[in-house]
Amino acid sequence: MSRIRSIGAAIAGLGLALSLTACGADSDPLADDKAGSGTSASTVTVGSANFAESELLGEIYAQALEAKGVTVKRQFNIGARELYLKALQDKSIDLLPEYNGALLAALQTGGVPENISSPADVLAALKKVLPAGTEVLEQSAAEDKDTLTVTAATATKYNLKSIEDLKAVAPTLKVGAGPEFQERHQGLKGLESVYGVKFKEFKALDAGGPLTMKALVDGNIDVGNIFSTDSGIATNKLVVLADPKNLYTSQNVIPLIRTEANNTTVSGALNAVSAKLTTENLTTYLAKVQVDKQDSATVAKAFLTDNGLL
Repeated sequence: MSRIRSIGAAIAGLGLALSLTACGADSDPLADDKAGSGTSASTVTVGSANFAESELLGEIYAQALEAKGVTVKRQFNIGARELYLKALQDKSIDLLPEYNGALLAALQTGGVPENISSPADVLAALKKVLPAGTEVLEQSAAEDKDTLTVTAATATKYNLKSIEDLKAVAPTLKVGAGPEFQERHQGLKGLESVYGVKFKEFKALDAGGPLTMKALVDGNIDVGNIFSTDSGIATNKLVVLADPKNLYTSQNVIPLIRTEANNTTVSGALNAVSAKLTTENLTTYLAKVQVDKQDSATVAKAFLTDNGLL
């Protein structure tokens, strides 16, 4: 799904801006009435990151809200976490799908503590570091982890079963991922500090997307940062390397929302979605987008209909 962001001053700015929002600075005087009314009068702008799964989840959220009478605007494919957190800060968006462990690692100074890895522990820690003016709703059972993945041929050649096995051979290998992978703890920095893995070369491609997958399959890179729900892992008979030191923590899908955009109608609709999302069905419906080339709106509607949410 690596999604850990080097946020530094950007997160500090986000926290300050949202803190001011929470205190009422530059806010719509009617916002509190809208947020607390529980009626269908709210307008919620739903955003997403720049990969297929995030857009699909954003569309699922959007249609679930619309089914409850909420007016929705869409602002999808914004980019990496650094960009969409800024969009949350300036109120360009109100809501987006997140991943509990990735968001925690982005907000927690020093990354996720070693003793925190379960979904419940990650969620509890996440709630303590959320910027003022934001909240998370109920997290789903659906989990999409970042992985380091290799072809079966590469795994056999170097006897690779886990990330630990890369240490001896990484200096001869090329790794591919989104550009932000270079600066994240769950990217090159964490791989070196946690596992002692340092690659010969990094190729900036996309975040677990088709460019990284194609480069891996074509042999242009040796190791790819692929999201665990990507159907291409099974289709191409790829090998996901185990992560015994839990560099990649729990990554449960969870709605992140600005508090002033939330109300009982909004939270009710989104919590109902989270209750139905599983890793298995997310993988199935994502394949309809990635493999069958259906548009995300069509697939989102199918998911909601099949799960009794429309």
